[in-house]
Amino acid sequence: MQLIISTPPTDELPENPLEEGAAEDTEQDELRQFKVDATQHGQRLDRALAACVDEFSRSYLQQRIEAGDVQLDGRVVTKAAAKVRQGQHLTITLRPTPQSRAFVPQDMPIETVYVDEHLRVIHKPAGLVVHPAPGNWQGTLLNGLLALDPAVIDLPRAGIVHRLDKDTSGLMVVARTRLAMDALVHMIAEREVSRQYLAIGHRRWPSDPEREVAVGIGRDPANRLRMAVVDLTRLPGKTARTTFHCLDQNDEACLVRCILHTGRTHQIRVHMAHIGHPLLGDALYGGQPLAGMHRQALHAWRLAFVHPFTGQELVWSVPMPQDMQQALVALGLRYNETDEAHLDDEAD
Repeated sequence: MQLIISTPPTDELPENPLEEGAAEDTEQDELRQFKVDATQHGQRLDRALAACVDEFSRSYLQQRIEAGDVQLDGRVVTKAAAKVRQGQHLTITLRPTPQSRAFVPQDMPIETVYVDEHLRVIHKPAGLVVHPAPGNWQGTLLNGLLALDPAVIDLPRAGIVHRLDKDTSGLMVVARTRLAMDALVHMIAEREVSRQYLAIGHRRWPSDPEREVAVGIGRDPANRLRMAVVDLTRLPGKTARTTFHCLDQNDEACLVRCILHTGRTHQIRVHMAHIGHPLLGDALYGGQPLAGMHRQALHAWRLAFVHPFTGQELVWSVPMPQDMQQALVALGLRYNETDEAHLDDEAD
């Protein structure tokens, strides 16, 4: 096909503002024109377009077709399965996508617990999405890191090497160089990074305060939006192991320390639900709002590893957030500001 590229004047572009508070959109629509040749004759419209603009996915091109951004001989065509004929003039308007606008710096408060030339440790609040995804293309931790630290601009995912769920608070480590990113990814894969959580679950804990759960986790075959304990001999998934230690309890709830030995999606939430103690506020896994908790009662309170370049043993801990502390008081469970220090000594 013969290709002609043109960009419409700025004053002819449709208004396409970003969400309030986002960075200004400087991307422009791009108009591309082709002439269908003999090799394209009789092909589906989306397939013909994919051969012409191969830097875009076929699903994106189908979206442009359905949105009315594709014309054949000046006539809008909205069916991806429409056939093209030799000699036809094909025009497509390529528009910025939410994905293309996702990786932009956005100023936001990010609490830094530790930083050096290689890495940064942050305290993520509940409610903050870590990485752009459908429904949250902006306003994420990644956007905040891009604004906070120029060193991460050229790193994949702005140096993010692991995640916390949106409504989970606590500690995360972020790389500041590519060497540090590779080292941290390797350390996490080799289980050389210690991650401990505090959780509030429903109901009284059994008599033995410590319990290890080692059951596989995969997509719930009945609901693809959640994870579930699965039989790995019959269903896809991965091994997962968590150690739980009950710190206090009553008939309504239990305060539990959780030690991750693997890092599967929603691992603590799934394992706690599996043993009959879904987290307070975790509606996805059977938890109910209780004592003011309307998000999952989970906090990544302790992070520890050996620095990949200095060899120094590093340990950080952050107090349980206010909403979880208030929930414990309302439930009559024991908690005070020295608990984390005691747990820290016990963990070491």
